[in-house]
Amino acid sequence: MVKAWIADVTSLLEKECYERYYRKVPDFRKKKADVLRLDQMKAQSVGVWALWQKIQTEYHLPENAAFNFSHSGNYVMCAACMDGENIQVGCDIEKTGELKMKLARRYFCREEYDTIAAAETDDEKTDLFFRYWVLKESFMKATGRGMALPVNSFCIRMGEPPDLIRQPAEFAQKYYYREYRIEGLAYKMAVCSTDKDIDTELHTELTL
Repeated sequence: MVKAWIADVTSLLEKECYERYYRKVPDFRKKKADVLRLDQMKAQSVGVWALWQKIQTEYHLPENAAFNFSHSGNYVMCAACMDGENIQVGCDIEKTGELKMKLARRYFCREEYDTIAAAETDDEKTDLFFRYWVLKESFMKATGRGMALPVNSFCIRMGEPPDLIRQPAEFAQKYYYREYRIEGLAYKMAVCSTDKDIDTELHTELTL
């Protein structure tokens, strides 16, 4: 099974709290945080690793467990495979903002763009745009290629859950999706994995 967690890193914007978590993360993560310019970015980098450490401890996950990180705004996200081997996992969280139809036209596949354009209101268009955004990024991250994979090289059809209806030949495995929402939280979240069993619950119990 694949599970997903999110945590608020607002507390890490305070110097004392940040330094407390900073001391506990590995050296390579410290170096990554050190070169970041903004306090929020530093909090995201250290916070998401701190969340992963808490997940490992709480659920006794091995060092080689498949996992993936994402962060946006004041939230960090981690998805992890709780069992099994050779599982691919990707996740993405994005704070919703301005609708970017020009970006969708340029980078999304035609069906995805048409689905957004056909929505009746700007709010519905914006909702679809950011849903596609996190679904596409979570697949790209699950493949291990990330942004090196062309965004329009695969196509997603919305559903419950969404379905990958076209994908690059080099990634012929079946991929599965799960979307998450929290009432009142202006973020879109998604997990993509080759494991069909993706938990329907978004876990929030591991606070920072």
